[in-house]
Amino acid sequence: MGNSITMSGLIQDSIVKHWNLEALSDYKGKTLFYRDVANGIAKLHIIYEETGLKPGDRIAICGKNSSYWAVACLSAISYGAVIVPILHEFKADNIHNIVNHSEAKLLFVGDHVWENLNEASMPDLMGIISLEDFSVTVSRIARLTETREHLNELFGRKYPKDFSPSDVRYESRAPEELAMINYTSGSTGFSKGVMLPYRALENNCVFASKAVPNLTVGSSVISMLPMAHLYGFSFEFFYEFTQGCHIYYLTRLPSPKIIFQAFHDIKPDLIIAVPLVIEKIIKKNVLPKLETTQMKILLKVPIVNEQIKKKVREELISSFGGRFYEIIIGGAAFNQEVEKFLSSVHFPYTVGYGATECAPIICYEDWKSFIPGSCGKAAYGMEVKVLSEDPESIPGEIVCRGPNVMLGYYKNEKLTEETIDQDGWMYTGDLGIMDKEGNLFIKGRSKSLILGPSGQNIYPEEIEDKLNNMRYISESVVVSEKGKLIALVYPDFDETMKEGLSEEQIAAAIEDNRLEINKELPAFEQIAQIRIYNEEFEKTPKKSIKRFLYQKE
Repeated sequence: MGNSITMSGLIQDSIVKHWNLEALSDYKGKTLFYRDVANGIAKLHIIYEETGLKPGDRIAICGKNSSYWAVACLSAISYGAVIVPILHEFKADNIHNIVNHSEAKLLFVGDHVWENLNEASMPDLMGIISLEDFSVTVSRIARLTETREHLNELFGRKYPKDFSPSDVRYESRAPEELAMINYTSGSTGFSKGVMLPYRALENNCVFASKAVPNLTVGSSVISMLPMAHLYGFSFEFFYEFTQGCHIYYLTRLPSPKIIFQAFHDIKPDLIIAVPLVIEKIIKKNVLPKLETTQMKILLKVPIVNEQIKKKVREELISSFGGRFYEIIIGGAAFNQEVEKFLSSVHFPYTVGYGATECAPIICYEDWKSFIPGSCGKAAYGMEVKVLSEDPESIPGEIVCRGPNVMLGYYKNEKLTEETIDQDGWMYTGDLGIMDKEGNLFIKGRSKSLILGPSGQNIYPEEIEDKLNNMRYISESVVVSEKGKLIALVYPDFDETMKEGLSEEQIAAAIEDNRLEINKELPAFEQIAQIRIYNEEFEKTPKKSIKRFLYQKE
């Protein structure tokens, strides 16, 4: 990969080339042109320079997707700072922990996140900047306060003539240098700061240019997934920005109703989604129409059948805006019934496979050659194999290597060594099989990750850890059922017998625990129900619970 494909170079080229085009819009709100983005970056760079921030220093960003989130992020990358994007749904303690663990010097924060934070819990920050208007919310050094107060004056002094494309010059960093630390989760015990070098993020861009060549200058894209997630960052934001696209941010919580309205208004050229969004839309709006007796009869008549399928396909395509090349689905297993239906009407969808540790892409295939049930083949530059004596029929662990693979976990050499071997193979913890053509079929996640409604990572072990520390609970398993989290609990019968509690009293006490724990958990990790088990859960020889026995989906 030549020097021209560096993150800073891609940002610079895109701004210069697309100066007078629309770049970022908050849906039903303000729009920034590429020149406005350049202007915002230049002003933030003045703040970084004046306050002594150096390339390699960490800048954390935590807030809902918005055009200012994007500008803050682009300013940090083009300055050579390491970005630390944080999911805005994390609880305050988790955000404090990530800011401190990453040694961030500056934090950009959205208002709704800031109201729950405590600056005293983040003692190493030099300052906190609002994502609403880039005002300084907290300043611990006089230079930051002064610079922000005189920013327009300093900008005028630095660019005495009109600020123009020739003023846009960003220095590039070496491929192996650290570009981003992405935390897979918020709490200390489970938090893994994935260290991504420039080459991983850059190669994801090269992959995207080969995978979706239809995205060009002026194409529209809706950003629905959190940008603090690599899937949303790489394929709904960064790549599109480098191509001169117009990105729309759904700044409100993207409910199916808002998403549909946005599809109708914006007519995106590509749609990136997690399974749940697509499943909801299809189960609610499409399948019921096909379940009528009359429809079932018509679908059995071959000629009519094909016409109905064609009509259903057209209706579906138009409900997603009618202009997209394909829908790329990723992040979790796709509902088989929904996938079978999409495939039967020849709908342009494909399912990819990735991990934060690969920034994120591992496998992908264009919808025209995609095999239903699979998640594509090894992506550009990547090698993927299944560790099994018969990878075609016996599931084994999926391993991969190539330019997308992380440098390791921040401040955790032991885990890094367990995850990446001497030859550069990364152990994903997922199980799968692979056919002769190289199509990968995932058979389960040994890592037991659950995907939240908007693509957030849920680590059931974290919730179980909290539950198991509560009164009357001996052990627990958290599973996902129909998009909700259910906790299966084996009570501590020694304790309940000692206190002479009846079944009803045990159930009531455990229900109180559920209400208690939900106060600590973010919305996407709330436990909807607790089911009591009267015997211990089955375990492996290593004494971990055989989770797959209890997961219904």
